[in-house]
Amino acid sequence: MSARNGTNIILCGVGGQGTILASKLIADAAMERGMAVKTAETIGMAQRGGSVFSHVRLGQPSASPLMARASADLIIAFEPAEAVRQLPFLKQGGCVVVSTRPVVPVSAMTGGPAYDLDAILGHLRATVDNLVEVNADRAGEELGSAKCLNVVLLGAAARAGELGLSVEDLRTAIHQCLPEKLWELNERALAYAQ
Repeated sequence: MSARNGTNIILCGVGGQGTILASKLIADAAMERGMAVKTAETIGMAQRGGSVFSHVRLGQPSASPLMARASADLIIAFEPAEAVRQLPFLKQGGCVVVSTRPVVPVSAMTGGPAYDLDAILGHLRATVDNLVEVNADRAGEELGSAKCLNVVLLGAAARAGELGLSVEDLRTAIHQCLPEKLWELNERALAYAQ
């Protein structure tokens, strides 16, 4: 997918997973390449583990920051149930890059509806033709930190060819947006491939 023709990206997860930072890295990488960028975030009850999502539109100078249903080229999901929640925005043939690690809501632990990870992943596999699954637990163990999952997912999206940006574009954004002490870990996260 070329950002010259416009790329619509949704990032989604729950509070504390780095969704907003990931959208900032994408936006900064795109602006460094001279692309038009529009972003919008909805964070709701993010600080309490609630849904967080960002719309990022690259290469579309006159577009609204929010996209219509069935218009996202790519969904980057930090949590499987949040991926399912955002599926109505995915266009036919679009790509989903998803972490397979669940963040089980408190309601499921206190008598509410059960969180069925197998059913959620099964639905994604049956519904999305272009699905990239990232084993976040393994990535965290191999990298020595679970805090860089957002960058692992960005690297997976770039390698899948759906982001409209290269891994090198994202590496530049990491150097511009993050303190130097975090560069090495995030560069390893960006290069991480299962």
